[in-house]
Amino acid sequence: MDQLSYYTSFKSLKDAIQSQRNAVERVGFVPTMGALHQGHISLMEEAHKDHAILVVSIFVNPTQFNNPIDLEKYPRTLDEDVLLIKNRFPNALIISPDFEEVYGEDIHFPGIDLNGLDQIMEGEFRPGHFQGVCHVVYNLFQLIQPDAAYFGEKDFQQVAIIKYMVEQLHLPVHVKVCPTKRNEQGLALSSRNLRLSDQQKEDALVIYRSLHWMQSEIHHLSIQALKEKVVQDFASSSLTLEYLVFVDPHNLAVIETYSGQSVTCCIAAYCGEVRLIDNLSLC
Repeated sequence: MDQLSYYTSFKSLKDAIQSQRNAVERVGFVPTMGALHQGHISLMEEAHKDHAILVVSIFVNPTQFNNPIDLEKYPRTLDEDVLLIKNRFPNALIISPDFEEVYGEDIHFPGIDLNGLDQIMEGEFRPGHFQGVCHVVYNLFQLIQPDAAYFGEKDFQQVAIIKYMVEQLHLPVHVKVCPTKRNEQGLALSSRNLRLSDQQKEDALVIYRSLHWMQSEIHHLSIQALKEKVVQDFASSSLTLEYLVFVDPHNLAVIETYSGQSVTCCIAAYCGEVRLIDNLSLC
């Protein structure tokens, strides 16, 4: 393969993996939807550090978009993405499949009852989203057969659901969760940030400032008081708050009263037409 080449067929990818793999070499997999940024690169660095073979997929999965406009406007920068990966990881195996490759008739997704994990936060506002996520991740796992897969903590609820699916369906894949990467001001890195103007990126910092403030005040104020202050801050900003939820990081149970337990706060907000999510462990 030359520097800018990538696979479109999983059969060819499997052949390439087998040509490199021996009894001790393991495959680390980073699934992406492209428009890569330093957050994605950090996942690849971890996978590359832990495994002899690094596989990266670039596939904008239509089944997890409940908004057709969001799917249409999702950034697509395939050539730049492939170049970025190959410059950093020359031996990485990259696959950018089409829909038929991912959702072929050879793979049967058994479906999964997510036991309410998909009914709050993202699931409440994006119906069907997590079934689409589970379907594509299951198929990619079957097609690539990695030993481990790497996901970013920014997608907090998604990671919890993927881990639940792996456990419930007894999939032989270790799910590795890596910390959220942020810019110098604190804005969580996201492919959707490409759609933000410089001013909007500045405006969006209200998300991280709010999370950081709640982290400093969780032991002094009630959850209701934290919510009220943050709702007021968003009301005086240019962003529109969609949800602000406090959850138990172990099971995503909603927390209304803080009594010394672990708490993660998750936020979704619109900055213009761009929907942004973030989260932070408060304690």
